[in-house]
Amino acid sequence: DKETVTTKSTPELKVFVGTLVERAEKIRSGRVRPAEDNMLAVTNDGRKAALDMRLIDPLSLDDEGNKVSLCADKVHGIWHDTTAFRGTQIVFCDLSTPHTDGRFSVYQELRRKLVEMGIPGTEIAFIHDYDSDAAKADLFKAVREGRIRIVMGSTSKLGVGTNIQTRLVALHHLD
Repeated sequence: DKETVTTKSTPELKVFVGTLVERAEKIRSGRVRPAEDNMLAVTNDGRKAALDMRLIDPLSLDDEGNKVSLCADKVHGIWHDTTAFRGTQIVFCDLSTPHTDGRFSVYQELRRKLVEMGIPGTEIAFIHDYDSDAAKADLFKAVREGRIRIVMGSTSKLGVGTNIQTRLVALHHLD
């Protein structure tokens, strides 16, 4: 079953989208040089803002209706409902990466929310933490065995050649 979960725009997001419209109009009219701003940058900023405004402005507040919060609720519910089977889930996120320097990261934020909800941090893995083929093979084995139940990664790092469907019960695409 495929389900699309939508979020409501916050006032902050609506204001930001207005700035994207202004930027696009300046680009189209030639009032800005491509080196200063371009449609790809506008599009990327819009995608980031739609995922989580903290990717644009780290001082933005967490909104309980944002995509990360809604995903956490879904992942936690499925995690809980498939505990007996040790069902596993993949969360794809291409617009953020794990950071250890204090910058906002969708990865760390989703992990934080899931741990607060009661999921052991040891059951959550980021593909980015597994650099070698041997380390990835160990991760994939842990997922197939249900020891790691939630794997997060980008489509390019986690989407091809990943043999972890043994217990797979859900895929989540944040962006």
